Amino acid sequence: MGVTKLGDLIPERQEVSFDFFRDKAIAFDGNNILYQFLTRIRQSDGSLLTDEKGNVTSHLSGLLYRVTKSIGSGIKVVFIFDGKPPEEKAKEVFRRKQVKKEAEVAYEEALERGDMELAQKYAQRTARLTTPMLKDATQLLQLMGVPVIHAPMEGEGQAAVMAKKGDVWASCSQDYDSLLFGTPKLVRNLTISGKRKLPRKNVYVEVKPELIDLERSLKANDLTVEKLIDIAILLGTDFNPNGIGVSGIGPKTALKLIQEHETLENILKLPKMAEAKIDFDIESIRNIFLKPEVISDYTLNWKSPDIDGIVDFLSGQRGFSETRVRNALEKTLKKVAEEKKQPTLDSFFGGS
Repeated sequence: MGVTKLGDLIPERQEVSFDFFRDKAIAFDGNNILYQFLTRIRQSDGSLLTDEKGNVTSHLSGLLYRVTKSIGSGIKVVFIFDGKPPEEKAKEVFRRKQVKKEAEVAYEEALERGDMELAQKYAQRTARLTTPMLKDATQLLQLMGVPVIHAPMEGEGQAAVMAKKGDVWASCSQDYDSLLFGTPKLVRNLTISGKRKLPRKNVYVEVKPELIDLERSLKANDLTVEKLIDIAILLGTDFNPNGIGVSGIGPKTALKLIQEHETLENILKLPKMAEAKIDFDIESIRNIFLKPEVISDYTLNWKSPDIDGIVDFLSGQRGFSETRVRNALEKTLKKVAEEKKQPTLDSFFGGS
């Protein structure tokens, strides 16, 4: 979920095309992206796509078409998945489970009333990423020739460290948390670009990939990463108890307070903050972002997609149309073959 309110404090953002990322290595926030697919790719009654054995395939469909599009556009895709969540996230994880349970009840009630639009709305709130789903996603990505890294803790932290080292060019996620982990560049909307229908409205908008440069955004607000983290804690991060920040403080107020008083501790000493309830360890949350637990012994090797392996997995085991799978892969390979004729892309499937 992340700190969505941080978006109001990011003035330096640039709309770009898929071609902008050609021959760039991008670290995708795997959990975030799979949740996108599980939320958006559903049947008319809100239920997930499944095979005849009941295995969920919505996320696999999203990966097939979106990842092949990215590869076909010359993007060197890397997927990073979360490991064990920090202890500080436990209350927020529990809260989300309760929200999903409530949404499941509302979804069933909407189905009984025959309100399919409302059923879709509540169904999207029930999305869960299970171990079997993650296993299937990993298998498909590896068959596609995409490097997969399972982080020890937060995937966004792993991606940010890799970006800072220069092993990837940017992080890709819808969440602004990547900026708190210090990723130099954040790409948004890469897996949801195109025409999108606004919720409960017969209106479509064009969604384009978006690039955010951390250094420019910090300079525009006269901030450091440390100050941005303190703002996020004020607003409520995933690691605040139940994701809640200080009541009554929005993005603009939080920015002003940090600019005037430098640190969260100084702000909490103000007379007007006497009733603010901070019953958690601020420094431990800071350190999650500033000193993320990551692995350093990873390798990034891109390979040509295993066409027969992909067809066997998706069509033979998960019930996908073999024609549609082959068509999607054929378009991708055709684009890659054309691009590899250009000197700048001769090594697309090898090295970073």
